[in-house]
Amino acid sequence: METKKKFVVSHAPHWHNGNRVSRKSYNMMLAALPAVAIGIHQYGALALGVVCIAMASAMAWELILDLLMKRPSSIGDGTAALTGLILAMLMPPTLPWWAVITTTFVAILIGKMIFGGLGGNPFNPVLVGYAVANLSWKGLFDFDAALAGGYTFGFDMAYPLTAVKTAVANGAGAEAAANFSASALLMGQQTGGIGAIFGLGLIIGGLYLIIRGYIRWEICLSFVAGIFVTAYLFKAFGPEGAYADPSFHLLTGFTLIGAFFLMGEDSSTPVNLIPMLIFGAGAGVLTMLMRNIGAYADGVVYAILLMNILNPLLDMIRPGALGKVVENA
Repeated sequence: METKKKFVVSHAPHWHNGNRVSRKSYNMMLAALPAVAIGIHQYGALALGVVCIAMASAMAWELILDLLMKRPSSIGDGTAALTGLILAMLMPPTLPWWAVITTTFVAILIGKMIFGGLGGNPFNPVLVGYAVANLSWKGLFDFDAALAGGYTFGFDMAYPLTAVKTAVANGAGAEAAANFSASALLMGQQTGGIGAIFGLGLIIGGLYLIIRGYIRWEICLSFVAGIFVTAYLFKAFGPEGAYADPSFHLLTGFTLIGAFFLMGEDSSTPVNLIPMLIFGAGAGVLTMLMRNIGAYADGVVYAILLMNILNPLLDMIRPGALGKVVENA
């Protein structure tokens, strides 16, 4: 009798817990509120205007593009509003209205809709919009230039990463970083993006999202670990006093907003454990290479975009198939 093979498999490895895309979007916006609120408190009405224009224009662009493409309206899932909010969190409060609107247009059209909409985008739409706008109008996104002297906002301090970047070239990065205490950085006593200055608020929001299961802790933790370890290696083996401590890099720039609000975008990140760890750690290492020896003071946005490119390859690293082959005579 011919020998046949039968496959014994377990139940399907997918299930639905009842959550909707809109619920995740609204919870992410809720988690971002503490950081956004402190940014608006520090920068005032200008920051509130940027946030409102970014969210409204992102939703308007998605609605218009849905109509032009003759697709069902997706405005109700909250992803466009979330894209606008996170973009605003990365922006300086002095950004002109036309630059805000153009940035959201690029994020929605090129970052999302051109690939078929939600779930089809290979890159995080927020990062696409920010990267294109920053490369186009670098002066507008320069925090030192935008907040020059602090005369508009009542404080006078340099953007921490720019100050340290300049000092690193002179071998005094550690001394420059010492001017910014960890407690001050946690409590938002620094310049930067509207929603990126309040470290404690970003951590609280990120922990909320992890506990609720809206973002994967594996990606967040590996990203933070990649930055910490790489910064430590630069500090330990570089010229004495040339590089800042790892804690400085964790609490400045876009590190925390990157870990909790940029790294977790679903369609542009891996789904399996090992790829997620490689993705996060790779973005962390690239960030530190850009900060310490690259051309950018921060680098988080471009590091994550580079890892988005590798995402399809990383997702090919998969666990073995469930079940076993049974010989049946």
